[in-house]
Amino acid sequence: MSTQDNIAKQKYLGKTGLVLFITLMNMFIPLSTDLYLPALPSMSEILGAPTALTNLTLVAFFFFYAVGTLFWGPMSDKYGRRIILIVGAAMYAAASMACALAPDVYVLIAARIMQGIGAGAITSVSMALIKDCYSGKTRESILAVVQTVAGLAPMLAPVVGAFLLKFTDWRGSFWLLTAAGAVCLLLAILYQETLPADEKYEGSIAGAIGRLFAVGKNASFIVPCLLFSLYNLAFMGYISMSSYIYVEYFELSEQTYSYFFAANAALSMVGPMLYVKFLINFNKKKLAAGCFTIYAICGAAIVLVGGLHPALFWLGFAPFSLMGTITRPFSTNIMLDQQDGDSGSAASLIGGVATVFGSIGMVAASLFSNAVFGLGFIIFLSGAASLIGWFALMKSSLPLKGVK
Repeated sequence: MSTQDNIAKQKYLGKTGLVLFITLMNMFIPLSTDLYLPALPSMSEILGAPTALTNLTLVAFFFFYAVGTLFWGPMSDKYGRRIILIVGAAMYAAASMACALAPDVYVLIAARIMQGIGAGAITSVSMALIKDCYSGKTRESILAVVQTVAGLAPMLAPVVGAFLLKFTDWRGSFWLLTAAGAVCLLLAILYQETLPADEKYEGSIAGAIGRLFAVGKNASFIVPCLLFSLYNLAFMGYISMSSYIYVEYFELSEQTYSYFFAANAALSMVGPMLYVKFLINFNKKKLAAGCFTIYAICGAAIVLVGGLHPALFWLGFAPFSLMGTITRPFSTNIMLDQQDGDSGSAASLIGGVATVFGSIGMVAASLFSNAVFGLGFIIFLSGAASLIGWFALMKSSLPLKGVK
């Protein structure tokens, strides 16, 4: 079955509805984190829990999201995309409701774990859907469109979260996530299967999960996957520490913090559009090297002057965030191009590796007594490592379809 056939068979969603559905699925991670970020500093007091334990609601979500991603992707290759989406969306909605009703931080952490596992099904299948239905430059364009529109989530979520705090506490954010999970479940029911019957994995569940190792052995896939995932090490460190940096370090209000956060997210939305408009035919070797260089420069700038004023911190971080969103469409397309078949497993590894790096970054960023310095150092380190690794990859004999 051709990619066009997969689009045409969506009699309920249609061509536009399919793109919107994929976009919604890609919003779930920023919605699941950014919506309640403004409430994080006050949650510790409300729940009577130390800051480290409250932060675990973020770290646990991301860790088990990675686990869920690595499990559900291969399962979608075996059982199909639709059933995995329905199960994942139902689990996400139920777990979000459990978060909203949690009586203490321990129940909240447990519910966040289940929420992360459900989110893993949603996002891993969304990536596999893109490969099922699109190819070549069309896929790059769709990735850019999806990532641009999905960028509304991190831009609006903290603003909405801060607004909700005027009328309710942190629980209001999770009721909103419950509604989002219910909408995703409805769309999953309307979605028509896109995995061709002859491409389903016919072996056991253990064998399906084992395909992760087969894909992981493909050096042309896993090496760029590791290099591009280093961005998450720094970006998720920012996600976990941004409210503390703006609210506690710079002593801004939750609402003002949400504006800084949203301004960065708005700028990040420009990245995929810039890529499609001006850079889609640009030399990928030079583009990646340039983005990684800017990562390192931004990290150094934050270390040197980021702690002097919130505007300087934002000006140091914003270009890093912008470059990350520019690299996302072509880096994802590069990785998908390196793997024939096993699309679910490939999508799982792309999301899973990035999330593992992100979880490490969240923990690492919290270890520094000076959060601004610590985040800047992590950004510099990830940028320098990405740049060195990229140059080594370009000089190696390892084939990289679409790049060299």
